[in-house]
Amino acid sequence: MNNGIQGIRLRRAVGVAMTTGAVLAAGALHAAPAQAATAPTIVAKGGYVMNNGNGKSLYTKAADTRRSTGSTTKIMTAKVVLAQKNLNLDAKVTIQMAYSDYIVKHNASSARLIVGDKVTVRQLLYGLMLPSGCDAAYALADKFGTGKTRSARVKSFIGKMNAEAKKLGLKNTSFDSFDGIGNGKNYSTPRDLTKIAGSAMKNSTFRSIVKTKKYTAKTVTKTGSIRTMAPWNNTNTLLSSYSGTIGVKTGSGPEAKYCLVFAATRNGKTVIGTVLASSSAAQREKDAKKLLSYGFGRI
Repeated sequence: MNNGIQGIRLRRAVGVAMTTGAVLAAGALHAAPAQAATAPTIVAKGGYVMNNGNGKSLYTKAADTRRSTGSTTKIMTAKVVLAQKNLNLDAKVTIQMAYSDYIVKHNASSARLIVGDKVTVRQLLYGLMLPSGCDAAYALADKFGTGKTRSARVKSFIGKMNAEAKKLGLKNTSFDSFDGIGNGKNYSTPRDLTKIAGSAMKNSTFRSIVKTKKYTAKTVTKTGSIRTMAPWNNTNTLLSSYSGTIGVKTGSGPEAKYCLVFAATRNGKTVIGTVLASSSAAQREKDAKKLLSYGFGRI
């Protein structure tokens, strides 16, 4: 009796083993495809990442929701300047009291330009993009706008910014300032800002500026002597904390919160993106790192 029971148990065990082996073999032949990396969670209210080589979207979060952009606006300011015909980067601009007064009035970020100094266009672009100088932005708008009065020239320059956005086919972007300190009609989206930055990065001068960590300008004073300015440090801390970072621009403000347009290159591939309305300067950097790493994992 016992031998019979043992025989039945043995036959069942063999059958189970054979069935299990068949299932495992089938699994080996028809393995499920590897799961794509899970999209990261970011604190920023909006985010977008694309492959800069082909424009393919790699990540979206409220990517087409219009938001205040803070000083990321200055990417377009620089783009418009660099698009001027017969641009002379060594042309000198005299710093006016109006630029200094503007900084004081708005408690704005500054390149600490000295009234009366002659500063080159190239230096103004570094002052615009590294310390995010609103005085440098004002000087550039005054220089490259057209009109008989300063207000007319500034209005003209902002018009050029909007014309450039239209040329890029951006339907969710509007500028009413040269620096992001807007009057209610200064907005963009993560997708649009990323496209603006991608276009700007085609310019070699722009690329050189936005990847620079520190720059020291030597300006000409009223008396003709040379003034060595205090170094301008790039507010984009990703340049030091994320390998391969090549730009682009920070932004912040009461409405904009903390923004960052970022780009990095690894193994010959460039990922570019934007986060808008993050909770702090440290958090926007964390958000950007997550999105960069996720983007590189998808190209």
